[in-house]
Amino acid sequence: MVDGTKILPGGCHCGAVRFEVSVSDGFSSIRRCNCSYCRMRGAAVIAVKKSEMNLLRGTDALTSYRFNTKTAQHFFCSRCGIHTHLQRRSDLNLYGVNVACLDGISPFDFVEVCVMDGINHPNDTGSPAREAGKLSFISATDRNSISRAEQSNSN
Repeated sequence: MVDGTKILPGGCHCGAVRFEVSVSDGFSSIRRCNCSYCRMRGAAVIAVKKSEMNLLRGTDALTSYRFNTKTAQHFFCSRCGIHTHLQRRSDLNLYGVNVACLDGISPFDFVEVCVMDGINHPNDTGSPAREAGKLSFISATDRNSISRAEQSNSN
């Protein structure tokens, strides 16, 4: 670890693809996208520089998908189908790493995730990147606690 940078291991579901990423800003860049592909894929990603991702094994198992402008490259394991990362369209020097593929991390660990407007992508509109909304997760346990607190307050 250098200057607060953490090395996080990760991989696909079947284990064919393994990697490490260097994360210096924690999970502050976590986001989802509402473009046609990301909306269906549903992954929450963090941004890392290409040089900060080290593919340990599974290059032969990785396959990729491109659509529309063919700029962004979405990588997934050809054996188990899990989306591991993508080369971002907005900055080809950045990867978006699927947080669900990081060991010990779940997308449900995050109460709120920013959803970026990929439908009106800055590369298409010439406008700055903009947030389309937020995606929230409240666990059933928390929801039940909130509900009980609301009921006791109304009595």
